[in-house]
Amino acid sequence: MLPAVSELTDHLGYWLRQVSNHVSHSFARRLAAKEVTVAEWALMRMLYGQEPMSPSRLADRMGLTRGAVTRLAGRLIAKALVVREFCPDDRRAQTLGLTAKGEAFVPELAVLADLNDAACFAHLSEEERRVLELILKGMVARLGLTAMPVD
Repeated sequence: MLPAVSELTDHLGYWLRQVSNHVSHSFARRLAAKEVTVAEWALMRMLYGQEPMSPSRLADRMGLTRGAVTRLAGRLIAKALVVREFCPDDRRAQTLGLTAKGEAFVPELAVLADLNDAACFAHLSEEERRVLELILKGMVARLGLTAMPVD
C-alpha cells in the first residue's frame, strides 16, 4: 500500500505558479510582438529616466550578475536601444544608457505592462488588489528576495 500524499492542488505554491505563469507568459507574448524580452524590458525600465550607470551598479539594482547584464545590454545595443560608453580616463570603465530610440520606446512598452496587469487583475476589487499586493510584498520581504523576476 502506498502512503497517502497531498495533491498538487493542495499547495498554495501550485496556485501561485498557475497565476504567475499566466501573467508572465502573457506579458512575454506582448513584448515579443515588439521584439523585446521581459529581461530586456526590465533593464530598459531600470535605465529610464536615470543617468547612464555602470553594468555592475545595474546588476546590483536588478539582482543579476554582471555577466547577465552585459549579455542583455549587448542585445539591446544591437537593437540600438541602449548605448555603451567608455570612460575616457579608464577604458575598462563603462556606462550603459538608453538611446533616444530606447527612451521613446520605454513608455510604449510600459503601456503593454499596464494592459497586461489590467487583463490579468481587472476582476479584483481595489481592496482585493491592495491586499494581494501587501501579501506578496510581505512574502518577498520575509523570504529576502532581491533578484528581479525576469525569466
